[in-house]
Amino acid sequence: MQHIRKYFSEISIIAKQIDLTRIQKLAFQLRKVKKNKGRVFFVGVGGSAGNCSHAVNDFRKLCNIESYAITDNVSELTARINDDGWEDCFSKWLQVSNLNSKDCIFVMSVGGGSIKKKVSLNIVEAIKFAKKKKSKILGIVGCMGGYTEKKADYFVKVPMIDAKLITPYTESFQAVIWHSLVSHPLLQENRTKW
Repeated sequence: MQHIRKYFSEISIIAKQIDLTRIQKLAFQLRKVKKNKGRVFFVGVGGSAGNCSHAVNDFRKLCNIESYAITDNVSELTARINDDGWEDCFSKWLQVSNLNSKDCIFVMSVGGGSIKKKVSLNIVEAIKFAKKKKSKILGIVGCMGGYTEKKADYFVKVPMIDAKLITPYTESFQAVIWHSLVSHPLLQENRTKW
């Protein structure tokens, strides 16, 4: 019980420390993408990739925003990794999708990618490609926000309360934050069933 009490106690601390104005800025930017008939391309690996897939469902169904998760097409993703390598698998996908200045990429990542540490370099390359195309870069990252934190136009950083739990806390709050966005009056058009 000690771990569970501590975990939920820290969840409430994180919730109080998150910069809510940054979430509001994400909402305004997403509204702008929608108004300009742009698309949102969600980028993430591991558990964050799963969150990206779920977020796509909500942004499409509740907000009528054309959205995609790059990792949802396993066949294409693995072919690109096999043929082009891990680093380019996201940027090549975005290239074929004709990413443009009306669109944005939305990174969900614990570390945000790091050239120095050679971690999540596919996220780094996706951000570089988005910059070339003048697409906005949004994100929800952990306190070690890495490349995403340095290069994103708008992002929310999940505060670090316990370094051993940075991944579960960050991935949990990715869900909390995107759900606050899809239910935001600026974005939501369709009601939930329940």
